[in-house]
Amino acid sequence: MGRVIKVLKLDTKPGRRRADQGRALVAGGAGFLGSHLCQRLLADGYEVIALDNFHTGKRYNLSAIARDASFTCIRHDIVEELPTDLAVDEIYNLACPASPPHYQADPIHTFKTSVLGSINLLELARRHNAKIFQASTSEVYGDPLVHPQPEGYFGNVNTHGPRSCYDEGKRSAETLFFDYSRTYGIDVRVARIFNTYGPRMRPDDGRVVSNFIVQALRGDDITVYGSGTQTRSFCFVDDLIEGFVRLMNAGVAPQHPVNLGNPVEFTVMKMAELVIDYTNSRSCIVHRPLPVDDPRQRKPDISFARQHLGWEPKVALSEGLAHTTAYFDAVLGGRRFIAPRTVQASTVREATA
Repeated sequence: MGRVIKVLKLDTKPGRRRADQGRALVAGGAGFLGSHLCQRLLADGYEVIALDNFHTGKRYNLSAIARDASFTCIRHDIVEELPTDLAVDEIYNLACPASPPHYQADPIHTFKTSVLGSINLLELARRHNAKIFQASTSEVYGDPLVHPQPEGYFGNVNTHGPRSCYDEGKRSAETLFFDYSRTYGIDVRVARIFNTYGPRMRPDDGRVVSNFIVQALRGDDITVYGSGTQTRSFCFVDDLIEGFVRLMNAGVAPQHPVNLGNPVEFTVMKMAELVIDYTNSRSCIVHRPLPVDDPRQRKPDISFARQHLGWEPKVALSEGLAHTTAYFDAVLGGRRFIAPRTVQASTVREATA
């Protein structure tokens, strides 16, 4: 599984439109963030190749762009060696499960994805002199002792806990990216992503916003872990993708990771109450034990992104919740989105293993 036995001949594909901006590879392109990024890059004039092993990414996330002449999807696991003839101008590495239930399900593979996958993509960038973007995470700060978290903070991470496969994997990937930059002169861009939400999250994603909305729509108890006084900062997906693009297109590559997230901070309990009010749900809030190493505070210092990228979030929480709730309501009710089992193999053009 994950082995590519055929790579489409992209240069000779009939009906392909001219890609004004070049060819971009999005690893993890069928995931929540990856599918939104693919759609944005196509709109910006890129030819886009999505790589995904479909462990957590879903084909129906790509339904809006599947027939675009400038889009190709290849089934592949970046832990495995990449095709040598996959010539690209830009690479975005979003290929790693990002929610605790998913990345803890196979922690060894999660760590391999961050380390071996990064090496494979960095070698591809080296071969083709391509710019490369790494989707890192606020989890590298662990349970922070500094608040809010600036990029210069080295973090407080448990190196051997159940979350370490993700936290330490992403920290290792950052090291690899900047070592490749210093050693080989590769143009690298590294973003540390804070809590993001929006359409195309999975109902079983396991993170705060998706959990609360799905539970509220179903009328189930809303599960708050711990007291609910722990804080998070929630960024709508469209704002985050704009940050990705601005960081990749910046004239000078920052020589350090860049925080991308919403600096407006909410307690988890407040978010649960907002979701109940917004959905007019009769759900009750119940408390469960706090998971091991769950951060008590999470808020980005985005001073660098504001000053050097001209970026900050624009979408208000009320607007973002409206879009996200409508999406989950459609998914749960089956009114707008096709169930995975009904998607035809030809819907998404891919080289299958």
